[in-house]
Amino acid sequence: MPEDEVDIEGGRTLMEVAFGAGDGDEDATAVVAKRQASLGTIFDQRYRPWDGELGPRWMRNYAIYRHHVYGLFTSKGHRHYHPMVRLIILVIFLGALTPVPMLFLSSLIGGEDGGFLSKMWGVNRYNLWGQVLGYFPRNLCFWPLLTALVVGGMISDDRQHGTSAIYFSRPVTRLDYTAMKYLSVAVILGFVIVFSYFVYYTSAIVFRSEGWAYLADTLPMFMGGMLAGIILVITYTSIGLALSSISQSRFFAAIGFLSVIYGTKLVSLLVELDDCVWDHGHRALVDHHPPRPEHQIMHRLHCGLDLLDGAASRRSNQRKPILDEVLEVVGDQVPHDAPAIGRTTDGPRDRTP
Repeated sequence: MPEDEVDIEGGRTLMEVAFGAGDGDEDATAVVAKRQASLGTIFDQRYRPWDGELGPRWMRNYAIYRHHVYGLFTSKGHRHYHPMVRLIILVIFLGALTPVPMLFLSSLIGGEDGGFLSKMWGVNRYNLWGQVLGYFPRNLCFWPLLTALVVGGMISDDRQHGTSAIYFSRPVTRLDYTAMKYLSVAVILGFVIVFSYFVYYTSAIVFRSEGWAYLADTLPMFMGGMLAGIILVITYTSIGLALSSISQSRFFAAIGFLSVIYGTKLVSLLVELDDCVWDHGHRALVDHHPPRPEHQIMHRLHCGLDLLDGAASRRSNQRKPILDEVLEVVGDQVPHDAPAIGRTTDGPRDRTP
């Protein structure tokens, strides 16, 4: 610091001398507002172990089951189903109950028209089995689509979002977890498939005022259809959950399930078609008469009619008269030296080798 700015005797700077000249402000004080200080409370926010008694095992399992099943009706506190998914499930359920209003209508109309509706929708061997195992639309559209929508995110969503770790951090075993997931899917499928089948059977008895004799005659067929429905639910649930457990995407599980179901149906159709072609073409192979292209077309046409005829009548060993007439008319257009295709030159058609 320069010497001209320092008071050698007092040891103070010129600035300090100027502000300490005694101009009357030595006793001035400043008024400062005082605030009463408050002390906060420190809480212990650590996780403390539960020392009490745990709930029973069935309550923990029921929580998993309720989460998935009740989610169909309300998403508050349960699994969230998209509104479109709920709508499709409702449409499938109402479609499975289609015979019920038809039976009610037949009971109101009576007469010849009522008898026709009763024959079409009434209880018999084919309608009972068709209610569960009918090819279209139930086994082709309704049941596979329903299963794909339900099992798509059953386990894959837990793997994707990490909620499976929360399940297993609690006293929930892997067996209980898998069993409750399985039961949730089976209950939903069973409600649509088996319950609709039961409603159809009971409605037919109530609307037609059938007695105990009718019940005794149709009960074995009803129990057979019920068993088929239960087996169908078990099969679809097992396949769907297996695919959902190995993926983290509900889309993959749903598409994978539909691929398995429709792929196996296509393979079975091709096998049946191949057997049909062999049944009608073996004579040409044995007699060393290779069929010409037009004859091969006839073979496939005949096989296609066989499949449609069998699906419509549900009797593979019977023929409809219109099918015989069509084949006879078409067969008359085939040259006499052509191999036998569904008919012989001596008489009616012979399908035996």
